[in-house]
Amino acid sequence: MKEKWWILAVGILFGLLSAGLVILVSRPPRGRSIILRPPPTPVPIVVDIDGAVHHPGIYSLPLNSRVRDAVNAAGGFSADANSDLINAAALLEDGDHIHVPSKGEEQHHIQGGGEDVHIQPTSTEVIFPININIDDQKTLEALPGIGPVTAEKIIACRQERLFSTIEEIQRVPGIGPATYEKIKGLISVGK
Repeated sequence: MKEKWWILAVGILFGLLSAGLVILVSRPPRGRSIILRPPPTPVPIVVDIDGAVHHPGIYSLPLNSRVRDAVNAAGGFSADANSDLINAAALLEDGDHIHVPSKGEEQHHIQGGGEDVHIQPTSTEVIFPININIDDQKTLEALPGIGPVTAEKIIACRQERLFSTIEEIQRVPGIGPATYEKIKGLISVGK
């Protein structure tokens, strides 16, 4: 009879432990839940473009837009535009004012941060596309996302072996797919 009580006691103990384990495992987690919000949408920039374009005015453009994007938004260059005086690859900032000169005008300007900056065309102006096999460090630094260190790496890499395609610039340490996407329309290998 003593053995039956012993077996019964062990059975009850095992049942209580099993019930406690089930309660512990099925209990909802403690703490507050985390609310995931959608990523913020980038605010567009607003630029003013006038001069020799088809539809001068104020335009909202996506962040990281270039002068060529503003010209396209304004309907493109008019027939009397002197587009040689414009750096179409210049990065725009919110509040910039772009004046597209007509033929015969000697200067153009971009207003940013509340003041006009007059730019005279000079021989030091960077002309795109940039040849990554021969252009100097300062010219390479004109590319978006390329600073002095990366420009030096480009020069070191081409001294080992010239680039045969523009995609090969990704073999330079520090230039990945994101940087390549920014510069691919601005570079050449001189073929």
